Amino acid sequence: MVREDITSSIGSSTGVADGVPFTVKLTIVDSKACAPMAGAAVYLWQVDAVGRYSMYSQGASDQNYLRGVQAAADNGTLQFQSIFPSAYDGRWPHIHFEIFKDIAAATATGSKVRTTQLTLPEDACKIVYADTRYSASVANMARTTLAGDNVVRDGTSLQMATVTGDMTKGFVAELNVAI
Repeated sequence: MVREDITSSIGSSTGVADGVPFTVKLTIVDSKACAPMAGAAVYLWQVDAVGRYSMYSQGASDQNYLRGVQAAADNGTLQFQSIFPSAYDGRWPHIHFEIFKDIAAATATGSKVRTTQLTLPEDACKIVYADTRYSASVANMARTTLAGDNVVRDGTSLQMATVTGDMTKGFVAELNVAI
């Protein structure tokens, strides 16, 4: 599971997540020391273009794509190559992640330092969801607001990623995460 590209399944699973190319860049920072958390590990997981979580959702339970672990470099940064996640019913578009002290703790399901998520700005979502692979996301997002999302309704000031890019080259989300 330690890998940067999470678009493909690994092991005996062979599925590949189809969607708009998306890079997730995180910077993990120790807020008390005001310093990067070199070596901190992040386990990240998200839905595919039709709103399925690999390993759990019907139609994707035999896959393990869109999940992976990365360790932060000396400057606290890490990234995942993925696809833009869909909007599923009742939730604003988001990506989950857990932060661990290091790779050993993450791969042994050790004690988490934090469980959180990043949310995506509406303007980027509307551009991506015009792609037919995300057809259900248009209606799902129309029924959901940030204020109505049962997880992020308490505010997104620390969870809203900055997203840049386009449909030709793909998109990049960046988020600083203070621990």
